[in-house]
Formats: sequence, structure tokens, C-alpha cells
Amino acid sequence: MKLEKKKKIVEDLREKFSKSKVVIVTDYKGLDVLTINNLRKKLKDIDVEYKVVKNTLLVRGSEETDVALIKDIFTGPNAVALSYDDPVAPAKVLTEFSAAHKALEIKMGVMNGKVLDVSAIKALSLLPSREVLLGLLLATMSSVPANFVRTLSAIPGQLLNVLTAIKEQKEAA
Repeated sequence: MKLEKKKKIVEDLREKFSKSKVVIVTDYKGLDVLTINNLRKKLKDIDVEYKVVKNTLLVRGSEETDVALIKDIFTGPNAVALSYDDPVAPAKVLTEFSAAHKALEIKMGVMNGKVLDVSAIKALSLLPSREVLLGLLLATMSSVPANFVRTLSAIPGQLLNVLTAIKEQKEAA
């Protein structure tokens, strides 16, 4: 590979590592091409990039980014999953895929400057997706004003019930 092409790959990697919310490193040794393509398709469906790059280029591309924290694991065959939006989605797909295909090994990851080991990535995969979490937040935020309005609207009804009871009591007497 020519030096200019390597420099371009390193710069692209550095830019992608800087923009990504989560980077998960996997070892794909033992997977056939069809299986890797299947994994790539699943990851692409959720807007996650899955790249196989030489380790030396990964190390150089990780410089000046959070990924530099885990550059020591760039040995052997490595592929990186890069997510720019939802950090939970790639963890879910990779964890499910590695459970179905034992040859895929999740090595480590980085999210917001923190190193994620395999157990942290599996814990991340158990979280609901971003859309579900946003829906729960919206439901919580809208329930407070809705309950307040219901409480305020119940006051005139209760007053009417009290007045009706007083009227009936006076008519009976």
C-alpha cells in the first residue's frame, strides 16, 4: 500500500474515532466471509460502521482520540464497530451475534473517554434502545403537567358534589 493511501486511511480513522460515540473492537478470526458480511449488514441497518483495518493503521489513527486508551489490544485480526448516534445499538448486535457465533470475540470498547471491558459492553447491550429511553423520558415529562391539569379539573367537580349534597340535605330537612 502506498504511503499516501495509508496517510489518508489514518486521517479518516482519526476523524471517525473523534466523531463516534462508541467504538467496539472485535476479533473476527474464524468467521467466514458470508458470516462477516451478514454481521456488516446487521450493523449497517442500524447505522454502525464495521471496519477491518491493519493494526498499525488503527494505532496511528487512534492517536489524539479516546481510542488511544485501548491501542494495546490492537494485535491479531481486529475489526472496529463505530457508532455515531446510539451507543447501545452496536453493543446489542455484537453481543447477540457473538452469542450465536462463538468465533466472534468482543475484545474491548471506548465510550466517552471510558474504557469498556466485555462485561460493560454486555451490560450496555441490556439497556433499552435510544428511542425507547426517549419515549420513557417524554412520558415522564408529559405525565407531570397532565396530572396537574387532572387535579385542577377535579376541584370544580368536587365542589359541585359538595354543593349538591348540601342542597339535598336542606331539601330533606
